[in-house]
Amino acid sequence: MKKAIKRLAVPMLVGMLALSGCAKEKTATKGAEGNEKEGKTVTIGVTQISQHPSLDAAFNGFKKALEDGGFKEGENVKYDVQNAQGDMNNSQTIANNFVSDGVDLIFANSTPSAQSALNATKEIPIVFTSVTDPVGAGLVPSMDQAGENITGTTDSHPDAIRKTIQFIDEQTGAKTVGLIYNAGEQNSVAQIEKVKVAAKNTDLKFVETSVSTTAEVKQAAESLVGKADVLYIVTDNTVVSAIESVVSVANERKIPVFTGELDSLKRGCFAAYGFDYYDIGYQAGEMAVAILKGQKKPSEIKPEYPDKLKLVINKQAAQKQGIKLKPEWDQMAEYIE
Repeated sequence: MKKAIKRLAVPMLVGMLALSGCAKEKTATKGAEGNEKEGKTVTIGVTQISQHPSLDAAFNGFKKALEDGGFKEGENVKYDVQNAQGDMNNSQTIANNFVSDGVDLIFANSTPSAQSALNATKEIPIVFTSVTDPVGAGLVPSMDQAGENITGTTDSHPDAIRKTIQFIDEQTGAKTVGLIYNAGEQNSVAQIEKVKVAAKNTDLKFVETSVSTTAEVKQAAESLVGKADVLYIVTDNTVVSAIESVVSVANERKIPVFTGELDSLKRGCFAAYGFDYYDIGYQAGEMAVAILKGQKKPSEIKPEYPDKLKLVINKQAAQKQGIKLKPEWDQMAEYIE
């Protein structure tokens, strides 16, 4: 009788184990497709090339979109935030570590950060923002087509540079524009080329100086004194990180400073055609939500431009940099004190 029970129990046990294995396989498959395993905390690796307000604002917008999409920090999402301190080697190490750790998604906040992430993985989803030229940087084939595992938002509105050059040409009386940028940043080189293209139908001339580190920015600004009527600082990570150095020289020598992003106005620049980096971070966050929920693959989400563009003028900076505000600007711009 005992032998009979044993013979009966063995196949039953095997059958139960097989059913259990099938159930586990189905659960794992569902989690892999939707990234929504019950009780699972999603890990997002956040890589940022340097510390400055624009990038920080973009990350805040990203987190808000994740929260609105049901991913709340401390509950079902964890952020591993890493800053490369302006060093490309650090940026690549950060990306490699994220791949080794098996994060669920990488949020790349800047062009170098996105390039490093894509160098590190062709499988983990990557969502970028604060990238000026995603196509030129080799991240996506075109602005109408995402990469296989990467998509995101650009910080270059198609009209921003053109409108800035038009304002300088028509409203300031400047003849020469000083440009300070890091020639090692692909996004900056792309913008400088766009600046020159935008000025083709004007009489504006340009004088350029390049920096490699933030420590060189003040000296670069001083080298343009007497050569440039205005300064135009594009969204260069190195220069923007030390924008106060440019402003101090400009205030002393009464040189207007135009910039490519709005956050630098709060730090003493005169005017910018721009948008809130919070908004493009939020747009990128919406993409991440769709990916994490399994609604879309990165390759199915087209890269996006900023939704909004506006001219903002800093009144205090105008006074310090010797600029008299014109009544017609009231209809063209928003003012901050």
